[in-house]
Amino acid sequence: MNLFGERFTFSTFGESHGKALGCLVDGVPAGIEIDEAFIQSELDRRKPGQNAYATARKEGDVVEVLSGVFEGKSTGTPIAMVIYNTNQKSKDYTNIKDVFRPGHADFTYWHKYGIRDYRGGGRSSARETAARVAAGAIAKLMLKELGITCKSGVCEIAGIASENLDFSYPQTSEIYALDKKVEQAQKEAVLQAKEAHDSVGGVALVSISGAPIGLGEPMYHKLDGALAGAMMGINAVKGVEIGDGIASTKKRGSDNNDPIRNSGFESNHSGGILGGISNGNEILIKVHFKPTPSIFKTQHTTTTQNEEVDFSLKGRHDPCVAIRGSIVAESMAALVIADMVLLNMGRQMQAVKQYYM
Repeated sequence: MNLFGERFTFSTFGESHGKALGCLVDGVPAGIEIDEAFIQSELDRRKPGQNAYATARKEGDVVEVLSGVFEGKSTGTPIAMVIYNTNQKSKDYTNIKDVFRPGHADFTYWHKYGIRDYRGGGRSSARETAARVAAGAIAKLMLKELGITCKSGVCEIAGIASENLDFSYPQTSEIYALDKKVEQAQKEAVLQAKEAHDSVGGVALVSISGAPIGLGEPMYHKLDGALAGAMMGINAVKGVEIGDGIASTKKRGSDNNDPIRNSGFESNHSGGILGGISNGNEILIKVHFKPTPSIFKTQHTTTTQNEEVDFSLKGRHDPCVAIRGSIVAESMAALVIADMVLLNMGRQMQAVKQYYM
């Protein structure tokens, strides 16, 4: 399945070493101001080759809007966007043509489809997430008109966790760190792993503010469930927490509940979601990324002929995928919220009458 969403939908196409990748965004209301410079700026945040903490593959990730926009506004028809690949080095992958890379989707793609694009992982490569960021930019432009914002940053790398969260700081940080005090230690952990031909994991934190009360479709399309599903669909993500998440399992109810006053909630342990429905508080999502499986150490594996071999990987890869992955998580959060906003519009007859009468 390559279609995401119920009302505000998108699908992506393309492979890591193909000619191009892109997306088709549908269900976009007409009349939204489509700022193409903003869309490009979002892709620039995610694009590779910017510093020592990301893959050396240099891609401009220049996005071209093909349809669905006229005179700077959405027309209500599908918005198609394309991003051309310009810096493929497919020859780096010839040595794994018949080899399964540990930690990658090679093994499962081969057994499911009987064929795989071994050039950088093909469709299973995180390169595909550039298209998700482009789609997410359209969602953000819609949410902007409703006063809803999505932000993200890296709150942990290699077990080095942030203590102070400042969502303005990632804009000036090479690793999108949320805590200036631990940023240098996190950077050193990434570089040490890189020098050892290894990788490290990390945790991204996504914040959604301004979301109204009522988003979420119980029972089987709850807001937290949809957000968790969206995050788990990102390459290398192995866990998702909403609000206090796992920490809440160690508390008593009296400590975990969020008391309510006339002015609102006194705390936000729930992460802005109750019963699968947004409660008006800030929505907080922690997204846990495993270490990048592409490492340059000799590893044991098997071939497509089931022969045991040792091999060494070539290519250009992120030593910590959580860094650029945080931008993808933020984009996916925006796409979920945009979809939920449209789904929620007809849940009360009063709202339907307001539109039609």
